[in-house]
Amino acid sequence: MSTATAKTIQIYLPTGEPRGIRIAEITTRIVQAVLIPRSDLTLGKLRPELDLPGVYLLFGEGEDEAKPIVYIGQTEDARKRLDSHNKTKTFWKTAIFCVSKTQNFTQAHIRYLEWHGMQQAKKIARYTLDNGQIPDNSNYVPEPMEAELLDVFETISTLVSTLGYPVFEPLARNINTVPRFFCRSRGCDASGELAEDGFVVRQGSKSRIEPTASMPESIGNQRKRLLEAGIVAELDGVYVYQQDYLFPSPSNAAATVLGASANGWNEWKDASGRTLSEVHRETDSEEAIDD
Repeated sequence: MSTATAKTIQIYLPTGEPRGIRIAEITTRIVQAVLIPRSDLTLGKLRPELDLPGVYLLFGEGEDEAKPIVYIGQTEDARKRLDSHNKTKTFWKTAIFCVSKTQNFTQAHIRYLEWHGMQQAKKIARYTLDNGQIPDNSNYVPEPMEAELLDVFETISTLVSTLGYPVFEPLARNINTVPRFFCRSRGCDASGELAEDGFVVRQGSKSRIEPTASMPESIGNQRKRLLEAGIVAELDGVYVYQQDYLFPSPSNAAATVLGASANGWNEWKDASGRTLSEVHRETDSEEAIDD
């Protein structure tokens, strides 16, 4: 993905409800993203944007899933496809449908965007991909068209993320520019970084298997989900993270790594021994409040 540049994004609320149907666009680009909550599906199907071919994403969560879930598809009949998913897929709460404002998406365009979107979502692994096996890219597009579609996809990624679903945004940023923090106590050797939406524990981090008596039940359940999902694996008497994983807060990350009740703002320390609180809250006078 290219270096980020400043952008102006316009979000239109056709019903006036900030949590209802939303239409987002970068005014200088051709893509529009229409967000439709499942609860507003009947009203959302009245939108004229659904007359156009496009790619869509369904977002939701599963009770026993370690990550949120996304399904990525393409269609020339969005109303029929959404009706079908409304009957057959239980996990999703939100749909985002992306179309061309200039109405120039063809079947070849949306098939390529669907395929590339699935590839990126699987690679980044921020969400569990509900599509199952990703098909081969059998839909050849010429090199100039591919370059154009990759630019379109970057806009789709930006809009979808702005609407609250950063499915194509890498979990971890450049390790050379972002401070790394470590949790090396009680038999653990983990590293991670503070992110916009939580705390990322890095691939290769090691976590103790045996919990302490102070570990909350919710943390025990989370550790079980991570193990069942293959995000951590038991190796040589410890849990080893097989991929980067985003926790909702530093304290949740520390507690899961340590198998104990923990204040992540104090447990995570940089290479100089400064706590996360000292680096990011610029205070060491009081004990950080646990998230």
